[in-house]
Amino acid sequence: MIIIFDCGHTGVAWENADKLSMDLSSVDLVVLSHSHYDHAGGFPSLLKYCHPKAVYIGRNFWQEKFSYDKENNQYLPKGCGFTKSDLVAWKVEERECKDNLQLDDYAQLFTNFDRHYSFERIPSKFVRGSAKEPDCFDDEICLLLKADDGIALVVGCSHQGILNITATVKERTGLPVRRIIGGIHLSGEGQERMNRTLNELKQLGVREFNLCHCSGANVPGRVSTGTVIKLD
Repeated sequence: MIIIFDCGHTGVAWENADKLSMDLSSVDLVVLSHSHYDHAGGFPSLLKYCHPKAVYIGRNFWQEKFSYDKENNQYLPKGCGFTKSDLVAWKVEERECKDNLQLDDYAQLFTNFDRHYSFERIPSKFVRGSAKEPDCFDDEICLLLKADDGIALVVGCSHQGILNITATVKERTGLPVRRIIGGIHLSGEGQERMNRTLNELKQLGVREFNLCHCSGANVPGRVSTGTVIKLD
């Protein structure tokens, strides 16, 4: 089974894959970590290269998303840019993950994370719906892959908090998360918060990271995308 986790926004990823002679035509499933445009907006452009059987989303994925721009005093749309009706027109099945969902013997999806760490807060600028209510990101889902002695955790933005996500996965599966792949949403945070998070993750059993996207400039060594960080 071939799974694509998140689709970016512009479709450049698919152009790069084509240039690298990577065949996308055999993609079976797509998982969208949440409905923000920079994670889900590239899905329509993927359909030029393949026709996945289904796209997996979290609850309330289709609710409108916004981010408050304080400087201009306006709410900017952050949604995926396509609709439930579009999926029907494209003949792509929608499958909703409400808790945990086994994809095969190797991979499963997880959502509905518990609040283990009160200091992990979602910025107030993120809102949803016509009433512009605070966004709790209950549409956020992650991908769990079997590792040698635990789990490799693939995340999109970790809006609900990378510690909350990791602790929930460990508690419900009974297995430690050994590697985190993706974004941990600590951009704009100071070194103290970064160190606290990394120390807590180490206590949870995490050994390595492949960080990208929104992880923040204070990651040790100011690593680039794809660099492996080891927690010694």
